[in-house]
Amino acid sequence: MSDARPLVMHLVYSFDVGGLENGVVNLINRMPAKRFRHAVVALTHCAPAFCQRITRADVEFLSLHKPPGHGIKLYPRLYRLFRERRPAVVHTRNLAALECVVPARLAGVPARVHGEHGWDVSDPQGTRRKFQWLRRAYSPFVSRYVALSGHIESYLVDRVGIASARVERICNGVDTERFFPAPDARRMALPGSPFDAVGHIVVGTVGRLQAVKDQITLVRAFALARGQGGATAQALRLLIAGDGPLRGEVEAEIRNAGLGSVVWLAGERKDVSDVMRSLDMFVLPSRTEGISNTILEAMASGLPVLATAVGGNAELVVPGHTGALVVPADPGAMANALMCYADDAALRHRCGVAGRQRVEQGFSLDAMVARYTALYEGLLSSAVSGR
Repeated sequence: MSDARPLVMHLVYSFDVGGLENGVVNLINRMPAKRFRHAVVALTHCAPAFCQRITRADVEFLSLHKPPGHGIKLYPRLYRLFRERRPAVVHTRNLAALECVVPARLAGVPARVHGEHGWDVSDPQGTRRKFQWLRRAYSPFVSRYVALSGHIESYLVDRVGIASARVERICNGVDTERFFPAPDARRMALPGSPFDAVGHIVVGTVGRLQAVKDQITLVRAFALARGQGGATAQALRLLIAGDGPLRGEVEAEIRNAGLGSVVWLAGERKDVSDVMRSLDMFVLPSRTEGISNTILEAMASGLPVLATAVGGNAELVVPGHTGALVVPADPGAMANALMCYADDAALRHRCGVAGRQRVEQGFSLDAMVARYTALYEGLLSSAVSGR
């Protein structure tokens, strides 16, 4: 007997550890199974270990192993895939997957949704005309756009030229049942961590080690903060969770700064919620961001957040209330912010409590899932009625 539930096919460049990909995981896991089926198609590769984060047994994963360059050679294969699977919705994400809306429309997919999560490090402010032109060229094939932040929404409307009625803003949501503060505001011990001493002040970040996340600037800022001397500086410790192509450079920076005994490269962790509860403050040094899942997770965990003033970070972090914003790629400014919060435990606690409240009030995972569900159903209803 055939399954009557509409199929949503999620198209991404790769399906591996990352904020965008984690958002797909949360969406699929939380969306009511009776409403939609799901499939994940990676233009390059679906990492088996990451796929296991999806708890539903009815989700299909497909890796297309796309070589570098334009994906037009994949159009025939994608066309056949869409004709065979008959998805009701194809949901592409970011510029790398946007071109897939062409074969989706040619194959008769009723609804083509494109999500913009943020920009690549080669275009951190969305100023490159080539990328604006590409987005504009593919716009006739897109049914509806999803912008994850007001910054991205303005970009699509004002710079790309998409009609505002075609753009819907849906922010990420966070699982507040999984991410919650450590009991009694006490930092919890993390298995394997060398920073269990009560006197340590543990600064941490979580993310793929790559240029756009700019952990190098964080290491340099940490070195400057330690160099200020005094009891607070001596108590500082740095935890960097994640792995990726920048690991060698990060290791070299730590070694050259003589920080080997006070910085822990924890690698990729499956227990990110426990990592958060082992910190005193969270730092996101990115050069560009959309709406950061890790910022939301840190806020839900009751941590003050120090982030760069890029992309959607300013829509999450309220300076002086839930944390601080600093200019990107500026180790000195980041070091000063680190010391400000390291010196004041009451400030850290106050901002952590405010961050948790802000997440509960405006960034729930259930609200995000409800918005996507309504979007998919509304587009399919319009398709059926011929609008």
